[in-house]
Amino acid sequence: MSKDKRIVLTLDAGGTNFVFSAISNNEEIVEPVRLKAVTTDTEGCLATLVQGFTTVKEKLDAEPVAISFAFPGPADYAHGVIGDLPNFPSFRGGVALGPYLESVFGIPVYVNNDGNLFAYGEALAGALPRVNKALEESGCLRRYKNLIGVTLGTGFGCGVVLDRALLTGDNGCGGDVWCTRNGMYPFVIAEESVSIRAVRRVYAELSHEEIGDLTPKDIGDIANGLRPGNMRAAQESFRQMGQVCAAALVNVLNIVDGIVVIGGGLTGNAQWILPGMMEEFNRPVGTFSGHLMPTLQSEVYNFEDEEQRAAFLQDKDVFVRVPHSDKEVLYCAQRKVAVLVSELGASKAINLGAYNFALNELDK
Repeated sequence: MSKDKRIVLTLDAGGTNFVFSAISNNEEIVEPVRLKAVTTDTEGCLATLVQGFTTVKEKLDAEPVAISFAFPGPADYAHGVIGDLPNFPSFRGGVALGPYLESVFGIPVYVNNDGNLFAYGEALAGALPRVNKALEESGCLRRYKNLIGVTLGTGFGCGVVLDRALLTGDNGCGGDVWCTRNGMYPFVIAEESVSIRAVRRVYAELSHEEIGDLTPKDIGDIANGLRPGNMRAAQESFRQMGQVCAAALVNVLNIVDGIVVIGGGLTGNAQWILPGMMEEFNRPVGTFSGHLMPTLQSEVYNFEDEEQRAAFLQDKDVFVRVPHSDKEVLYCAQRKVAVLVSELGASKAINLGAYNFALNELDK
């Protein structure tokens, strides 16, 4: 994790509010500035962004070196150009958001998607250090360098970090899994079953109730017996989401081969989501001859379960003798990865990802 004292301005760009802040040495150093999001007027949106960053800048004792934040796509993030946004109807034909803010503030501006920055923040300051610290404290020699970060909320966000480097891709689509095939409905995208709307839809289908304005939090309360409703339908709505999420991640895990961390608003119900994920990760696949084999080359452990976490941290690697020699070499006899819930929370992880991404780009 960086110990850099440089200051970077950040933004949490939600559909309701824009929350502006500043980070130095991986810590927020000002009281965040919250302004109402402007989504129907491009000029109004740009003015709000300038106002927010200006207000934060005026609170600082030193000059910021960059602006870095997540903004919804589709977008050409490498050039800071935002495309036709479904939730920002005024953004059409390409809005050069990054270059505009650079011209106003005279410092570099870096724009990414939230899934990428969530994964980057978790890799540098969250889940990855947490897992490696636990391995060290348990006496296990193994350390992890790769991470898949997943955000569960309005949509199905994802980012991939390979050996501390963020996978962006040649077209800015690196790590995107939201549009992959749905594990339950092969001709539907995965996000249709991994999102807030999915939880509401499945609960309505299974409970045969009119759900009205019932939120995922309400459905979670039903699942936990804190609110009247169909408890089994509520639990199943989260389990099913976890199952489809894992089905989308199986092939990603076989390529990336690292830990998985989930975050976002829906992870408050992780106790119902994780079992569905683990069930799918452990589902076997077969050959035409009838031979069954694991769908993943590595064993997956639920890091939030005390017993499974202990099993993951157990050091099963051994030293083997080099033939015709007195030397020994380490043999990693077990392939294993962990799935865990973000301790930072999505918003903080995204901001830390934005901060570290800016410093890394400045240092290139």
